[in-house]
Amino acid sequence: MKLVVQRVCEAEVRVEGRSVGRIGRGLLVLIGAEKGDDESAADEAARRVAGLRVFNDENGKMNLDLAAVGGSVLAVSQFTLGADLSRGRRPGFERALGGEEARPLYERFVRGLAERGVPVETGEFGAMMQVSLVNDGPATFVMETGPPKSS
Repeated sequence: MKLVVQRVCEAEVRVEGRSVGRIGRGLLVLIGAEKGDDESAADEAARRVAGLRVFNDENGKMNLDLAAVGGSVLAVSQFTLGADLSRGRRPGFERALGGEEARPLYERFVRGLAERGVPVETGEFGAMMQVSLVNDGPATFVMETGPPKSS
């Protein structure tokens, strides 16, 4: 799985003009499932995101996790993270899992966070979404789980 993790002051997802997910301080996580990803990749992603120490401590060092700062996660499915931009001008999506295969992995990731006590809001899987955020830092990280991807 490929994840883009952004430390935020606030974030929101809207679908057709209505808010479907909103958080204050925490992490906006864009999640893309790729061919070869399985339940263990989703479990690893949830474990790693829940414990990610990217919030500043009293000394200004990234040393605190979500629980330590009372943060939440806004999890948003992101098919386009599986895009291949190495050729031409239009992305290829051969590596991305289709919706039927990706949805259970996305849902498992969300469940894994909740089971670890992380408050989680979500977007709407497969919908056209508008995501707004205030990136704190800015602090943005790319995380991959599961087997190494071949090009």
